[in-house]
Amino acid sequence: MKYTKYNKSLDYSYTLGITLTIELIKKHKEDLLDIYYSTSFNGESKTLIDSYCKDLNITPIVSDKIFNILSNKENIFVIGVFKKFYNKINNNTNHICLVNPSNAGNLGTILRTASGFGIENIAIITPSVDLFDPKTIRASMGAIFNLNVTLYENFQDYLNSFKNYNIYTFMLQAKTKLHETKFLKPFTLVFGNEATGLDKSYLDYNSVIIKHNNSIDSLNLPIATSIAIYEATKSNF
Repeated sequence: MKYTKYNKSLDYSYTLGITLTIELIKKHKEDLLDIYYSTSFNGESKTLIDSYCKDLNITPIVSDKIFNILSNKENIFVIGVFKKFYNKINNNTNHICLVNPSNAGNLGTILRTASGFGIENIAIITPSVDLFDPKTIRASMGAIFNLNVTLYENFQDYLNSFKNYNIYTFMLQAKTKLHETKFLKPFTLVFGNEATGLDKSYLDYNSVIIKHNNSIDSLNLPIATSIAIYEATKSNF
């Protein structure tokens, strides 16, 4: 099959790198389409991926041409091609809800943090950045393959599906400080767009503020999300 440089309309995407491709093979082998090696790929990682491919009856394709098409980075030695997938988020487990995230790197970083702290179910309110952009996948360091992600057209659609959830919205206008907040399970941590945050209607829920000093006007989205996830899950560790 001839693959082209990624765009959102494709029904497949890529893992650009060894670690990402190993995570793809381990966690979503059923969606794996092809594996490509550069001619300079060798060593223990190649031996490991070779063994995975043998078990899956997949023959890696050795070709530098596709690397020139798909990747601008010189240190990429492996590319995985996979079908896009959506694993529906589960009930009665804690969620993160991202409202209109717009940056691929930020989204990937949040996915990685969520996975690291055991939150495996992510709701995304559209419009949003492309979940399967290789930049998102790379920033997640393969964590995207550990998670269930569902897209919703609006926040009300999400609420209609999870009526028993305790909703915590993170906002600069909120009155309750993070360290004063008791997170009742199952909970949803809700975060807004990088530029605009959440609108005032989200104050109707359990709104929370992460206090900081006046030398900055706000935290960036991945940092704020990471602090909130840690605080909400720290009793688990």
